[in-house]
Amino acid sequence: MAFLQVLLPVFMIFAIGFIGQKTLGFDTKTLSKMALYLLSPVLVFRTFYTNAFSSNHLYIILYTFLLCFALIAFVYVLSWIKKFTRAETCGMILAASFMNNGNYGTPVALLLFGAAGFEYAVVLMVVQSLLMGTVGVYYAAKGSPENAGVKTALRAVIKMPILYGAIFGLSFQFLSIPVSSSIMEAVDLVANATVPVIMVILGMQLAKISIRNAPKEKLAYAIGIKLFLSPLIAFGLTMILPVDPMVKQLMIIMAAMPTAANTTMYALEFNTEPDFVSSSTLISTLLTIVSLPIMFWIVL
Repeated sequence: MAFLQVLLPVFMIFAIGFIGQKTLGFDTKTLSKMALYLLSPVLVFRTFYTNAFSSNHLYIILYTFLLCFALIAFVYVLSWIKKFTRAETCGMILAASFMNNGNYGTPVALLLFGAAGFEYAVVLMVVQSLLMGTVGVYYAAKGSPENAGVKTALRAVIKMPILYGAIFGLSFQFLSIPVSSSIMEAVDLVANATVPVIMVILGMQLAKISIRNAPKEKLAYAIGIKLFLSPLIAFGLTMILPVDPMVKQLMIIMAAMPTAANTTMYALEFNTEPDFVSSSTLISTLLTIVSLPIMFWIVL
């Protein structure tokens, strides 16, 4: 039932992008930039402008940071035991520590929890994007042959458009700056288009991934961390953080999302285990057809 009601619509939209990429071929990098720089900031602005900031939002921010760094710490321990190289460790961090709560998690949150859950998921998406644009870029650059981490990560933060969308949204809300109905109508049109567009783009990205050269043992570690350890850590965090029951459920389910698609772009850009990271994205996404309904049954 969970698959039919929630995941089937999501995977149908992924399939549109997948089939379109296989049959027609698109420049997915350009489309991804369009969604990142033009659509997503508008959705983020609307979310932060129209929703009053609460303690739940603060705990979501704290939760996202704690989960990310807990997973990174676990990867370091695993890498020390398995004697991974620096590049292998950084690739494992990219594959196991960042969840796809943008073009996968937010639509699932919308279908599961309605508008209220969707708004929290967008806030989580902003924080996760900030982490990927800083910590993720740092490890992608650190694992590259050039090893130019900190400066590259800082430049990525400055260029991050959704951060400015959040800043403007919060500023407009706190300063009570009115936005005319005609402008908000345009904002709503763009914001409502964002989620289906980024879902189609994910389908296109998945169509370009090959798993032929992927190391199977490392893939098993990365997917195990991402799909099983991550929600377990999230469950522990929800026992500590005083958030609403719905937000607790959302936190655990978002932690069970597959490897973030953006990490594949970072791995390719910096040549940090690109085959391994992209394979983790594809396989973990496909495995959520099984793992997420089980998670729904446990959590909801």
